Order: sequence, then structure tokens, then C-alpha cells
Amino acid sequence: MVLFNRPVTGPVVVAAALVLTVLTSAPAQARGRPWPGHPDRILVSHVVRPGETATGLAVRFHAWTRELVALNRLGPHAALRVGDRIRIPVVVSAVRKHHPHRGAAPAAPAPAVAPSRAEQLRAQGWRHWRMTREQVRHALAKEARRIGVPVRLALAVGWQESGWHQPLRSSAGALGVMQVLPGTGLWMSLYAGRPLDLRETHDNITAGVTLLRVLLDETRTTRRAVAAYYQGLGAVRRHGLYPDSRQYVASVLAVRDRL
Repeated sequence: MVLFNRPVTGPVVVAAALVLTVLTSAPAQARGRPWPGHPDRILVSHVVRPGETATGLAVRFHAWTRELVALNRLGPHAALRVGDRIRIPVVVSAVRKHHPHRGAAPAAPAPAVAPSRAEQLRAQGWRHWRMTREQVRHALAKEARRIGVPVRLALAVGWQESGWHQPLRSSAGALGVMQVLPGTGLWMSLYAGRPLDLRETHDNITAGVTLLRVLLDETRTTRRAVAAYYQGLGAVRRHGLYPDSRQYVASVLAVRDRL
């Protein structure tokens, strides 16, 4: 996910700022068509307005910014130009989950969620996966304070990686809220002094926040620590920041500043 460019003012609750501001400003644009080969996605056409950014639109429409950037070939800086027409890959289940009664919800059909979804997740070893985004946010903040990581930075990395959602597995095998690789989870278990189960929400958060603490200590700068979280510490030391890592860092820091 990439960038915000305007700060939130006032005592705004994080969940409201990042989750509930969806589709309200452009209900006419909330209808779309299925994205072939991408279940649970519809493509919504949108004309870029002044001040809009890729991440801002992704949050508003419940889309993944990486998908939005790739689909529209926005390049490493995710640059948007006013007046451009772009396609936004809306995650239908996310909209329905958070706005079950909103008339602007996408009208395109989405694949039905199997009744055995919960059983399937339990069989796969996921634990505490029913936690809401607000509960995950609270757990992240609590663990960041305990370990000594800036709270907003931990929240931003978690949002960037998963949208504060636990039962996720990337194509590379990264798991959970903090999208931690199993090998990294074993490494972080040494710091935690106990085995960490990445499919359990609290352990996953512990692994990710502990990794952030280690990277902050090793790199001495927030930007390089965030890049190392995405790119790997060894690669950052050997090659500096890759172009996509710079995009990732910019996105995380923009989310951090908005929280």
C-alpha cells in the first residue's frame, strides 16, 4: 500500500479514520464489474480529484494499494494526476463486513463464503483470528509499548502488511497481521524466549513488533528499519533500498503520520 498526503486532525479514532470512511463521497462510483481471475474483487472506475493519493483511495474503497498501483501501472512513486481515470480493485467482502447496510456497497456478485470457513481456518491452525481491527490495533499498540517500538510505527507497518487482519498468508508464505515469514518467526522466538505461533494473533504481533525493534537497533534509522522489514536486513546493507522498498517506506511513513 502506498501514500496518504493529508493529516487527520482532531480526536479521530483510528478505526474510523482508516476503515469507516469508505465509498461515502462517491456513491455513484461504487458499482463496478468483476475482475477476472481475482475472486472477491470488483473494479470500480474513478476519476482522480485534487489531493487524492493511491493509499487514500485504497482505504476509502477498501482496496489493497499494491493491487491498485499494479493494476493502473502507477510506477514506483504511485503518482496520480488529477483527471486521470483509474480502476480501483475493491475487496467486496471487506466492504460488506464493515458496511453491511450501506446502499453504496458494490452491486456486482461476489463468491459466496463457504459456511465451513471458520472450521477451515481452525483446521489450518489459525487462532484468535476473529479479532476485530480495533482489537488488533489495541494489541499492536500494547505490544509496541511493551517492547519499546514507536506505537504509530508498529500500527502503520501492521496496516500496510495486512490491514490489521490475521488469517492471511502471502504467496511467499508470510503469515498474519505482521506478515512474518516462518523462518523470521523462529528467529524472533529467540528474542521472545519462547516459541511463537505465527497463526496466533498475539504471537504474530509479538514477532512482528520484536522484528521492528531489532531492525531499529541494527539500522539506527526509521526509514532503513522499515525498508529492512520489507526487503530484508542483509539486502538493505548490501544494496541499499530497492525502488519498491522506497515505495513501501513512503507508504508506511505516510500511514504513520496519518494515524
